[in-house]
Amino acid sequence: MDKGSNEVAPPGVNINVPHSARIYDYWLGGKDNFAVDRAVGEAMMKAIPGMRYMAGENRKFVHRVARDLVAKEGISQFLDIGTGIPTRPNLHEIAQGINPEAAVVYVDNDPIVLVHARALMISTPEGKSEYISADIRDPKSILEDRALRDTLDLTKPVGLTLIAILMLLADADDPWSKVAELRDALPSGSLLAITHPTADFNPEEVNAAVAAATGAGMTLVARTHDAVQRFFGDWELLDPGLVPVSSWRPDDEVADPEAAYYWAGVARKP
Repeated sequence: MDKGSNEVAPPGVNINVPHSARIYDYWLGGKDNFAVDRAVGEAMMKAIPGMRYMAGENRKFVHRVARDLVAKEGISQFLDIGTGIPTRPNLHEIAQGINPEAAVVYVDNDPIVLVHARALMISTPEGKSEYISADIRDPKSILEDRALRDTLDLTKPVGLTLIAILMLLADADDPWSKVAELRDALPSGSLLAITHPTADFNPEEVNAAVAAATGAGMTLVARTHDAVQRFFGDWELLDPGLVPVSSWRPDDEVADPEAAYYWAGVARKP
């Protein structure tokens, strides 16, 4: 009997297939994961001993982006695709802490995230927080969702966040066209924030981690600086540009920015 056979999952959750949101939850010390997720997560940590640190740096980037987009760029509404399992503080909590009227729509396709969606909907009385069960592979289904239309005003600038999600789309899926469709739907002044794993800093470790994930049936793609930059199209990158995730407007100086193998950047629609 395998150690996961006694695990109970919400409806629609397959505990025999690893899922990125639950693996990420495991790295962050959460409890919404299963034996299959922990096995892949451990295999990837064996390949990249600093994986938990990297996951933490990714979360810190989300917090800094939410803060800066509201406080410095005047963004009051966000579309967060690939939300994952809620980890406080969530994006809307950071945004509404600065602007109580901020509105956030979260999107994910894992049924276990839907179970936690209530935690993503605890908004300030003045603001809004909503959750959509959808897939980035079908941008139209997200953009035309009634909950999104009722929560966000797409005639006004939106902060679109794609945090550690595009790695789950193979090149054959043409993720660049999916992101372009999302960019095209947003008005001038909107901002796009992306983090994406890369093998640019440590090919040996990253390639081993990718092999561990793909060997378990997952799609996981590490991309180069140029491939990640393509996702921004003709939008204008904010300072400091597309940089290691720890180097994007850090609160404290980081000794080795390339210790977290992610590119990160934010760009504005002209």
